[in-house]
Amino acid sequence: MGGCVGTVRGAGASSTGSSRNASRYSKKRGGRNEPLKKDKPKWKSDYPMTEGQLRSKRDEFWDTAPAFDGRKEIWDALKAAAVAIECNDHELAQAIVDGASITLPHGSLMECYDELGNRYQLPAYCLAPPVNLITERSESDMSDHTELQEKKEKEEFQLKVRLSTGKDLRLSASMADSICQLKKQLQVQEDIDTTNQRWFFSGKLLTDKTRLQDTKIQKDFVIQVIVKQPVITS
Repeated sequence: MGGCVGTVRGAGASSTGSSRNASRYSKKRGGRNEPLKKDKPKWKSDYPMTEGQLRSKRDEFWDTAPAFDGRKEIWDALKAAAVAIECNDHELAQAIVDGASITLPHGSLMECYDELGNRYQLPAYCLAPPVNLITERSESDMSDHTELQEKKEKEEFQLKVRLSTGKDLRLSASMADSICQLKKQLQVQEDIDTTNQRWFFSGKLLTDKTRLQDTKIQKDFVIQVIVKQPVITS
């Protein structure tokens, strides 16, 4: 949407006269001219919208608005007023509306008229964000989250393992470890060949490529290991 509007050319003494003109026109067409209300429209997007998507939607509207019915200078004034509203500068927005002799029958930019009787309608998304707006994380926040996640994955703990032979033992593990890595550790610790190990958790066979974090296992849970006895040949 760009930065907040700073000043409005001709919004001083002329604004009062313009407001009177708009008021006279409003009476002429049998309507009324209300002051711009401070309340922003509340609306909900059909889908959770990010700040970037909201900006793109607004930019698309303002890029095509002059092609609608009405005058370009009025559209420009409405855009400036919408930006002022977004910046919570209600006084500036009112001055812009008065300076452009824009009539507000309901005190809202969602429906307004110029001196020639042309009707202008602004969608709610140009005046306020949706109630289901998704706040985008900054790059630093994302970086901190990633570092925290990686640290959590690398934290070692004692994994409880129960062998089908009846023996319970513990292995040093991290959530980033794969079952293949743990099989090799068990082989070194208990002299059980990796090909003779079958790992199960919650009744599900764990493949070599499965990582502990994929199993949703917690530190106090137990992994079952079926040990296949090697065939002894004479």
